[in-house]
Amino acid sequence: MEKPYVVDGGRIGGMPFVEVRGVGNFSVFKTFDCGQCFRFDPAAPRRGGYAVSGVALGRSVSFEQTEDGALTIFGATADDFSKIWFSYLSLDTDYDAIDEAVTTALDSDGCAVMRRAAEAGRGIRILRQDPWEALCSFIVSQNNNIPRIKKIIAALCDAYGEDTGDGRTKTFPTARALADAGEDAIFALRTGFRAKYITDAARKVANGEIDLAAVAREEDFAACEAELMKIKGVGPKVADCALLFGFGKTEAYPVDVWMKKVAARHFESGPDPRLFGKYAGIAQQYLFYMERYGV
Repeated sequence: MEKPYVVDGGRIGGMPFVEVRGVGNFSVFKTFDCGQCFRFDPAAPRRGGYAVSGVALGRSVSFEQTEDGALTIFGATADDFSKIWFSYLSLDTDYDAIDEAVTTALDSDGCAVMRRAAEAGRGIRILRQDPWEALCSFIVSQNNNIPRIKKIIAALCDAYGEDTGDGRTKTFPTARALADAGEDAIFALRTGFRAKYITDAARKVANGEIDLAAVAREEDFAACEAELMKIKGVGPKVADCALLFGFGKTEAYPVDVWMKKVAARHFESGPDPRLFGKYAGIAQQYLFYMERYGV
C-alpha cells in the first residue's frame, strides 16, 4: 500500500491548501456520493477534476481531485492533513486488501457479484465522521430523501451550530445545544415526526445516559447496537448506519430498501453479512453503489 504524501501546500487567496499524492484507490466523487454524509455538495474545482465543499469535524473544507488522482484539500495545512484528514478520509487503510477479502468471501456466484460490486464502488472510503453527527444525521434520514435530509441538517446547523471561523458555515450542533432547544423548536425546523427522536437522542447523549465514546470503544457489536437502540426511533438500520459511518464499526451492514433489492436481484439467499467479517459495511457500500447506478 502506497502511503499518501504531501507534494505542495501554501495559500491561495488567503486560504490554506495542501496537495496530496499516493492516495491509492480513493475517489472524492464516489466517497461523497454514496449517502454516508450530508454536509457536502459539489463545488467548482479550482484545479480541474471534481470537488466537494462542506463542513466536517467542525471545519469548513473542500476536497478536490484531478483526473490523475491528485487530491487537493482547501482549508487545510499539511499539519491538518496528517492530524485530521488522513484518518477522516480513511487514507490510512489498505482498501486493495479489503477488496480482495470481500470478493473472495462468498460462494462462486456470490463472488462474481461482489467482483462487479467492488469494481463499481472502487474508490469509496468509509469516512470517519463525528459519532454524534452521524447518529443524529441518520435519525433525520428516516423515511426521507437526500435533498430533504440535507435541508433539515442545514437548518439544524444554522439554528444551533457555532461559527466554523470562515464567517459562512456552522458546525454541527452539539447534543447539549439540541437538548436545550427542545422538541418544539426542533419540530419548527420541519423535522416532522423525527423531532421527538432527535430530542430524545440529544438529551440522552447530553446527560450521559448514552456514552458515545464508550460505544466507540466497545468491541461487542451487538452491545453497540443495543446501546444506540435505547434511543427512541433508533432501530437496527439507523443504529448500523451510525455505527458504520460514525463509530468505525465496519462490520455494520445496514439493510434498507436498496439492500433488499440487492438480495432479491443478485443472490438466491443473502448474502450473509457475517461472511464478510469486519468488512461487511464496506461490502454493503459496494453493493449499494452497484445497485444505485445499475452497473
